[in-house]
Order: sequence, then C-alpha cells, then structure tokens
Amino acid sequence: MSTWILLRGLTRETRHWGRLPAALRKAIGGARVLLLDLPGNGEFNMLRAPANVEDMVSFVRVAALQSGVPGPYRVLAMSLGGMVATAWAQRHPDEIERLVLINTSMRPFSRMTERLRPSAWPALLGVALHWRDASRPEKTIHSLTCNNVEAFSADLDQWREIRRSAPVSRGNALRQLLAAARFNAGHARPRCPVLILSSRADQLVSPICSAKLAAAWGAVHREHAWAGHDLPHDDPAWTSRQVHKWLAQAAGIT
Repeated sequence: MSTWILLRGLTRETRHWGRLPAALRKAIGGARVLLLDLPGNGEFNMLRAPANVEDMVSFVRVAALQSGVPGPYRVLAMSLGGMVATAWAQRHPDEIERLVLINTSMRPFSRMTERLRPSAWPALLGVALHWRDASRPEKTIHSLTCNNVEAFSADLDQWREIRRSAPVSRGNALRQLLAAARFNAGHARPRCPVLILSSRADQLVSPICSAKLAAAWGAVHREHAWAGHDLPHDDPAWTSRQVHKWLAQAAGIT
C-alpha cells in the first residue's frame, strides 16, 4: 500500500487542508494519507522553526519514521511544503517515489517578485503587524490565498480556532519566511516523477513560477483556471482528480 505524506506551507498546519485529505483518499483509494506538520506549526507549534529548508527536511524525515509508516513515500505539498518536499527528494531520493507540488516557487527558477507578488506585500505587512490578533490576519490571509469564498464565515471560524488552539509565533513565521526566501533547489531535478499543480489566479505567487519549474524539470504541469494560492481549499476535488489522472496515466490506464 502506498503512503502519501501531505505538507502544508508557511504558518499553516494539517487542519488547514480542510476537505483535501478526504477527497484525495476517495480519488486514489487504497492509499494511506499521512498529515505532517512542519516545525513551529500545528502540533509542533511550541518548537522553534528552523530558518532553512534543510533542517525542516531532517525534522519531517524523523516525524515520518516515528509515525511507524514505512517508506518510500509519495508527497503532496504546497508552497513552503513544496520546497521541503523537493529538498527531501533531492537529498534522499530512495525515500521519495512521487512528488505533487502545488503553487510552490524556488530559486534559481523564479525571481523574488514572482515568488511573492509585490501587490501582496502591503497586506502581508499588515498581517505581520497584527499577528497576535486572532481575526484580522486570518481575514487577510483568506483574501490573499482563497478565491472560493462560498464558505468564508465557516473558514474564518475554523482558522481562528486553529490560531487560538495552536498559535504560530511571529518569530516562527518570520523564520519560515526566511527559509523559503533562502531556499535554492539548484538545477538537478528530483529523480522521481513530479506533477506540478498551479492556479492561474494566484494572488500571492505568480503562476509563472510553476510553469518555469515544470519546464526546467520536464514535469507534468496542470493549471487551474480560477483558484487562488490555496488550491486545495478552493477546489479539492479538482486537485485530487489531477493526482488520480496522473497516476492512472503512469499505470497505462486511460
């Protein structure tokens, strides 16, 4: 039985996946889905987040081992989690057999202004200044990352509760941001098959980052027409279908 590890991004934790894990299990029936938090987030929110992706990889590898679920693993990850998954696959290729990267970006393929749109900078500064407010930062993050607002009130209620029950410190948020900014994947692509999913209407990260990454690695790339940066939130069914189709094509199933 294959095991999928899911890794979220900057300051987000396993509960922020929302409906995606259930949709993924349904789409790729017969697989385990293991949700892991990065250090400083979720169940590990009291830990000091590393300021580099390499140390995050070391942490996640130990967490996977301690879960008791054997590898090799298939990893679905977004944003900062995608950088961690990439570094894991590059440094320990025997441990990762497939990668799905969602709205991620990394040097040397993309410029700073592509990796974080300048239009988002003022809003992100407001998030940093009001970090300890349980409501205002989450509203801003939702507006920056989610284009599906059908469940806006319910989303905010859940996100506020997550922030209250497992708050991420401002220091950990800044260290994670620094780690993301520093990360350089180099030019060697991961040895395993890679699927890249992106959102054409991403307001936080330019979709050109995913396009450049896919071109450099010769990876399969699928783009969503209207979703925001948090593609798994906006359309978990589409996200899961793309993974299923990719796996089916690899198996020769049409």
